[in-house]
Amino acid sequence: MRAKMETTGTIEKDPRWIAIRTRDARADGTFFYSVRTTGVYCRPSCGARPPLPRNVAFHPTAADARRAGFRPCKRCRPDAAPLQERRAVQAAALCRFIDESDAIPSLKELSSRSGLSPFHTQRVFKAATGLTPRAYALARRAERVRDSLRSDGPVTAAIYAAGYNSSGRFYAASRGVLGMTPTAFRAGGTGLAIRFAVGQCSLGAILVAATGRGVCAISLGDDPETLVHDLERRFPHANLVGGDAPFERTVARVIGLVERPADGAALPLDVRGTAFQERVWKALGRIPAGKTMSYAELARAVGAPGSARAVARACAANPVAVAIPCHRVVRTDGNAAGYRWGVERKRVLLAREARR
Repeated sequence: MRAKMETTGTIEKDPRWIAIRTRDARADGTFFYSVRTTGVYCRPSCGARPPLPRNVAFHPTAADARRAGFRPCKRCRPDAAPLQERRAVQAAALCRFIDESDAIPSLKELSSRSGLSPFHTQRVFKAATGLTPRAYALARRAERVRDSLRSDGPVTAAIYAAGYNSSGRFYAASRGVLGMTPTAFRAGGTGLAIRFAVGQCSLGAILVAATGRGVCAISLGDDPETLVHDLERRFPHANLVGGDAPFERTVARVIGLVERPADGAALPLDVRGTAFQERVWKALGRIPAGKTMSYAELARAVGAPGSARAVARACAANPVAVAIPCHRVVRTDGNAAGYRWGVERKRVLLAREARR
C-alpha cells in the first residue's frame, strides 16, 4: 500500500521539502522521498526535476519506501551507498592500482579501470584524496625511494626499484623528491644546513627551523632546551645553525601566525611524509579558520573512510604547528583532545580563530 500523500500546504513548510528543493546532500540518509506519479523513491539530493509537492511522501528509510510500493530511482540510486562513499571506494581502488604499478599509470588507464571519463576520473580522485592521480603517484614513488635508500643496496638499485626508468631522470628531480641528493639522504642529511631559532610567544616557547627550501619545523612547548633536543633527534646529521637577522623575520611571521591563526599567512614549507600523510596535511590546509572537522570527517575527505585513527596519527606527525592547521581537527563530540603540542594550546588557537 502506498504512503499517504501530505497536503501541499503542510509539505511546503517541512524542512525535508526544502532539502529536496535545494538538493541538499547533507540530508542524504536522513530520509527518502517518493513520487506518486512516477512510482520511484529518491535521495534528497537527487538531480531529477523536483516533483509537485502534492505527489510527494517521506520515508525514514529506503526499506520503508520499498514496502510502500516504490522502486529506486535510477538517477540517484537510493538503494546503493551514498555517492561520496562510492567515489571514495573508487579512489581507494585507483590508489591501490597505482601503488601496485611499476610505472605511473596514464589517466587513460585509470579511466578504463574506473569506468569514468578521464576528466571525471581525475575529478573524483582529487576530490577524494586532495591530489591528482599523477601527484599521488609521484608521492608514492618518492616514498619508495626513501624506503629503498634506507637499505644497504646500491643507490642505482633503489632508484630503479622505485619505478624510475633512468637514473638521470631521478637525479634531475632528486631535490624535489628528497630535499637533497640520494647520497646525502642515505647519510642522514649529513651536511644539510638548517637554520633555527627559539623564541617566546603567548603559548610558551616556540622553535622555528628551516632549510633553504622552507620551514621544516615549528614546535611549541614549555622548555626551549627540550625543543632544541627534539630538533636534533629529528635531524641527527644535519648542520644546525643559529638564525641570523634575515631568519628572524621568518620567526616573526611564524609567531604572527600563532598569535593570529585566522590570518592564514602562507609560509614556504619543506615537509615530507608518506603519501597518506601528505594527503592528510593537504586536506588540513583546506579547513577554513574558525571551522573544525572531526577525525572521521577528515578520513572521508581524504578518501579513507573508516581510517580515523590513521588520520589522527598523520595529524600527530605534522612537523609544523599552525602552518598545517591540525589543531582544527577535533573528536566527533567536539572535544579538543589529542594535540601534539598540548590540548590547552589547541583550545587557545581554536578560541582565537572563533573570535575572528
